[in-house]
Amino acid sequence: MKNRLLQAYKQAPWRVQMQWIGLFLLGLVLVSSVAGVYLNISAQAATAGRNIQNLENQIDEINNGIAKLTTELAIARSAKNMLARAEEMDFSLMDPQTAIYLEIPGYDPNENLVLAPPRVNIINEAPIVQSSYKTSLWDWLAKNIWQLSDDATEGDTLP
Repeated sequence: MKNRLLQAYKQAPWRVQMQWIGLFLLGLVLVSSVAGVYLNISAQAATAGRNIQNLENQIDEINNGIAKLTTELAIARSAKNMLARAEEMDFSLMDPQTAIYLEIPGYDPNENLVLAPPRVNIINEAPIVQSSYKTSLWDWLAKNIWQLSDDATEGDTLP
């Protein structure tokens, strides 16, 4: 009788094989989904890194252009070039002894001049983090799921 009872509760061999095949396929699906998520995140990180490199190259090119233009401006403003341009426009050097100086009322030449500070290219290098990356899963659940359930229960009450 004990033998018959065990045989009654024992599953057929093909059912056991199907269960093992199902468990194997479940594990395979889990491993492939984890690998897919990993590859997706890696691809996004690589794309973001490449975009950062391109932007840094553009910044270097712009800074080189600024340096080139600054050099050209310095060459154009050099004393030698300014003297040549003045001679082309028929300007001549003036003798300070024969110059006529005008007195301007209210102007104090001894007063300290306050000039604007020199222009400096300031690049803000603080990382920009989206607000969606600052919230935890717990905060998101509290905000989206439980708030919705509270709103639904408030709507169910009768006035």
